[in-house]
Amino acid sequence: MALLKPQTGAIPEPFASITSKPFWEGCKRRELLYQRCNDCNSPTWSPGHVCSVCYSRNLTWVASKGEGEVYSWTTVWRPQTPAFHVPYTAIIMRMDEGYDFLSNMINCEPDAVQVGLRAKVVFHDLSDRVTLPYFEPA
Repeated sequence: MALLKPQTGAIPEPFASITSKPFWEGCKRRELLYQRCNDCNSPTWSPGHVCSVCYSRNLTWVASKGEGEVYSWTTVWRPQTPAFHVPYTAIIMRMDEGYDFLSNMINCEPDAVQVGLRAKVVFHDLSDRVTLPYFEPA
C-alpha cells in the first residue's frame, strides 16, 4: 500500500478570518499556534474571542510543541471532489498541551494509523499563500 501524502493541486484553500489569521501566519512560519486563556489557563482550539471554559476574553496565542497522539481517525477512499487525492486519513489529534486538533496524517500507510499513535506536526506549502499543518508518526 502507498504512503499517505499531503494534498497537492487545486484543493480549496482555507480562509483566514480576522480571528484565525494569527494561526495561518504561524503555519507560514512553521509554527503550530493555539489559544490559551490567561485567566483559567485552559488551552483551546478553534480560534475564538472567548475562552470555551470560563468565557474570558483574555486569550493569548502560544506556540504548541506540535506533538500528541491520535484520538480518532478515518481514512477516506472516495473524495468529496476530484481535487482531493485518495486515500487520505483525517485525524483528531489530542495535543500534549491539552487541546484537540483536526488534521491529516502523512508519511505512513493508512493501516498504520491507530488510536494512541504518537505523531508530530509537519508543514506543507499548499501555495505561496497557505501552509497546511499535517501530522506524521513521531
